Formats: sequence, structure tokens, C-alpha cells
Amino acid sequence: MKIATFNINNVNKRLANLLHWLELAEPDVVCLQELKVEQDAFPLDAIESTGYSAVWQGQRSWNGVAILSRVGAPVLTRTALPGDDDDRQARYIEAAVRGVLIASIYAPNGNPQPGPKFDYKLAWLERLSRHATALRKTGAPVVLAGDYNVAPTELDIYDTRSWDDDALIQPQSRAAFRKLVGRSWTDALRHRHPDERVYTFWRYRRSRWQRDAGLRLDHLLLSPNLRDRLTDAGVDRDVRALEGASDHAPVWIELE
Repeated sequence: MKIATFNINNVNKRLANLLHWLELAEPDVVCLQELKVEQDAFPLDAIESTGYSAVWQGQRSWNGVAILSRVGAPVLTRTALPGDDDDRQARYIEAAVRGVLIASIYAPNGNPQPGPKFDYKLAWLERLSRHATALRKTGAPVVLAGDYNVAPTELDIYDTRSWDDDALIQPQSRAAFRKLVGRSWTDALRHRHPDERVYTFWRYRRSRWQRDAGLRLDHLLLSPNLRDRLTDAGVDRDVRALEGASDHAPVWIELE
């Protein structure tokens, strides 16, 4: 099973890019983030025309998440991260596909920090950590895929001081990600490429794509019972070079 995550950065605006990539890469399951569409504006017909079923949670502005599958319709299990009934931001969706429980995650950016947005980011990651533990304890095979808005280590960001005050690399953000992964979950891309600078995001400004000035923000975490089933992981960097591309590239894993 090939599972991918892709922050599409407006699914309708970049629909042609998405459909082109689906046709070439042929992932079995895709987790999308930053849909930037309301629930009834999701391009279901176009996606179904490529052979994929979908579940999604839409929202205007910066949010919205979806799960696509071409190996059976996703069975929706959650449309929100538990732990805060007042949180209305569409940042989490969860579904079962072929016996694997898969979550599409769009964690808060957290800027500017310090401040309420950064506090929300840390609280959200703490809720995710608690929910991940609950999922792991069910014994189900689980993939937590998405844009975590954390570059976990210095290996996950190009050599620069310009991001020093950014929420994506703050010690608290990195500590929250480490706590989430802990000893149980496997960071699939880093597991397959332990010593490489592998990036998944390049800002539009200052020729960062052309200079390969990137960050690794998009991660797929595997429950312990999937670790030995991981056969490969990578980034489809060429998608970032397309005209009108998202500032993220798709990240994928292959499981036996």
C-alpha cells in the first residue's frame, strides 16, 4: 500500500496539479491538507473521475483536510481531534482504509510566537499526542500523516538564521514533536533517510525553491505494528517545480 500526504494549499486552485500527480504517482491513499474550501465546494466529481473516493472536512481560509483512496472507500471514523469541544478548526480527519487507520493532520502554524497562536499550537500537539497514544493502545495499524508545521531537528531545515524566531523550529515545538513520536512511533521518512537533508516545503519568496532552501514539515508516523512493513519512503520533489505549484511537495511511504 502506497500512502501519501500532500499539503495542496487550495485544492480547487491547484486541482490540475493534484490530478496530474495522482495519475503519475498512483498512490493508494492520499491525505490532503489546507483545502481552503467550504464543505460543499470540495471537487469530489473531479477526484472521483480519477478513481478515488474521498472523505473531507472543509473550511474556508487556511484549513481543511481530506483522505482519498483508490483501494476502497475510506470509512470515516473522526472529523475532529478530540480534547477541546470548542475547537472548530478543520485540522484533523481520520478513516479506515483496507484495515489501516489513517489520519490526515494539519497542525497549527503557531506564528507569531510567543502569543495565543503559539499556545494553541502547543496545546493542539499535546491533544494529538494523547489521541495518538489512545489509537496505539487499540492495537490497530495506524498512520498519522500530514503537515505538522514542525521541522524536528536542524537536519530538517536549510542552513540559515532567518527562521530563528519562527514557531516551526522553536524548542517547544520540537519537544512536542519528540514527545508525540516517543519510543513507539516511527518517523517514516527520517527512518528511511536517517542522515539526509530531505525537505518537503519551500517558501515562494526569495527563490527558496531554486536554492533548495527548504524545511521538512510533512511527516508520516507509523504505529509499532507497521514499522517492519515499511519498505520505502520519499518526496515527489518535481511536483513543487510545476507551474502554480503548492509550496509543499507530496511525501509518500510504501507498506508491505
